[in-house]
Amino acid sequence: MYLPPHFAVTEPAALHQLIRAHPLGALVTHGELGLDANHLPFELDAGEGGQGVLRAHVARNNPLWQEVKDGDEVLVIFRAAEGYISPSWYPGKQVHHQQVPTWNYAVVHAHGRIRVRDDARFVRRLLATLTRTQEAAEPRPWKMADAPRDYLEAMVAAVVGIEIEIDRLVGKFKLSQNKEAADRQGAIAALLQRGQEALGEAMQSPPPPASG
Repeated sequence: MYLPPHFAVTEPAALHQLIRAHPLGALVTHGELGLDANHLPFELDAGEGGQGVLRAHVARNNPLWQEVKDGDEVLVIFRAAEGYISPSWYPGKQVHHQQVPTWNYAVVHAHGRIRVRDDARFVRRLLATLTRTQEAAEPRPWKMADAPRDYLEAMVAAVVGIEIEIDRLVGKFKLSQNKEAADRQGAIAALLQRGQEALGEAMQSPPPPASG
């Protein structure tokens, strides 16, 4: 990934926060049939391993878990808010006209090694964790125990777990940090006016760039 220094973010807390807030990752693998990508909701355990561990599940009918081998290198891409930025939003454009359109976004690339976990206990624990996380904001959170036991066991048997030990996290937060403050504020105001609050708010307080 092309990564100019002013867009590079290495602070683990900022990278982990993006993953947790946007857990649907694109898992990129390279098996005997070539490149493949699967979009999966991941659970991050930041306290395990050097950089953290990602866990997810796939349908048993998905060939992914049979095409990869334990220890294979994989990439998971997590993306947060993104959007088009018009040069007309920059006050500086009215002065010197030296502005062009761009696209702002924040992404984290998690590089690591995959391990297949065809283990009912692992899957059940993972599903319970994912459910608790996603149901936390509901007035009456759904629990796995709410489903009939035989139905739940059939659902658990129909999926396979995967685990990825992260070797390297690469963060790119392209949020107009390279623009003058007035131009950045102009773009933020335009985004907020158009209902793109997530991107506008991210541009207001981007994480600090990588040091050194």
